[in-house]
Amino acid sequence: MKEIKDIISAYDAAVIQGKRSALATVVHVEGSSYRRPGARMLVTEDGMLTGAISGGCLEGDALRKALMAINEQRNKLVTYDTTDDDDAKFGVQLGCNGIVHILFEPIDTLKKDNALQLLKKATVDRQPAVLVTLFSMDARDVQPGTCYFLSDSGVAESGLKLLDAAIAASIVAESASALASQTSTIQQYHVNEINLTAFVEVLQPSIALVICGAGNDAIPLVAIANVLGWEVTILDGRPTHANVQRFPNVHAVLVARSERVLDHIQLDDRTAWVLMTHNYNYDLDVLQQLAGTSCSYIGILGPKKKLHRMFDDLAAKNIVISDQVKARIYSPVGLDIGAETAEEIALSIAAEIKAVIYGKTALALRDKQSAIHASAATGI
Repeated sequence: MKEIKDIISAYDAAVIQGKRSALATVVHVEGSSYRRPGARMLVTEDGMLTGAISGGCLEGDALRKALMAINEQRNKLVTYDTTDDDDAKFGVQLGCNGIVHILFEPIDTLKKDNALQLLKKATVDRQPAVLVTLFSMDARDVQPGTCYFLSDSGVAESGLKLLDAAIAASIVAESASALASQTSTIQQYHVNEINLTAFVEVLQPSIALVICGAGNDAIPLVAIANVLGWEVTILDGRPTHANVQRFPNVHAVLVARSERVLDHIQLDDRTAWVLMTHNYNYDLDVLQQLAGTSCSYIGILGPKKKLHRMFDDLAAKNIVISDQVKARIYSPVGLDIGAETAEEIALSIAAEIKAVIYGKTALALRDKQSAIHASAATGI
């Protein structure tokens, strides 16, 4: 989501400056590639790039293709095939042994629901959304592009009504199914002797990180979370510590009593909490409240004996932490990477949160038996 937000900011700036732009989207990948379907890059007519569609090897040629799309005001699908060992002949040196299909869409600012406007809708609320991009790998002159948006808060479309009615209805149905299952898919259609492919993409909101504790050791954790594009909230009972002077680049800074912290926070399944106030009673009160929520990650700074003491103290108040809740508590917090300094500890915490939210094991990639990226969309 950070990449999308960066692209939106760059687009808004380009509109103010009167610059034309195009959106490049990886819509399908065969084999290995640096980026997966859904990777995006905005290109302005003066050559400014925001986002990425590869590790840097495609961007030069993609810039030229995007400028062509802008000048012609026509969607273009470009395929980069690097399965040939002599990929230098393409001038891109991918070295990924894969085929990457990229759709270039010039953005018409006068169009109410252009591709960027549909992307914007995905950032309005903290909820999953579906974005559909329609393209053809057979008829290169037929590239409908980004055409449909769906979330629990609304629907928007761009060009969907221009399609065959049966295909449009199918796209609407597939979008609803993808939103319900939280799974991106690829769908195939055939109309007027043309094969069309729909990339039905599920977009997830950013991870929301609530840091209970505004001490100095929270500062590097905030810095890492900001780089990752997470929405960070600092929460503490001390106004001398929890203030915008110490934490200027966060989503919110809240000063609250320990027993009322949930009055200020909206929880969802992509919210992570880290308790690091260095105040045992404050952390205990917060844990007591979180135990009754569906929060997917609760990290607690300190040794395991502290956690056991917390369980005992809560039990003494007839508050029993269920095994289901205990499975979501991570204490000592962080991955075992040999962290010692505040910066290293912050890195281990952020990595653990990322792994937990995305259902990963933090296994070394060299020991992974399957592909690095599970196929998010199948059907081609």
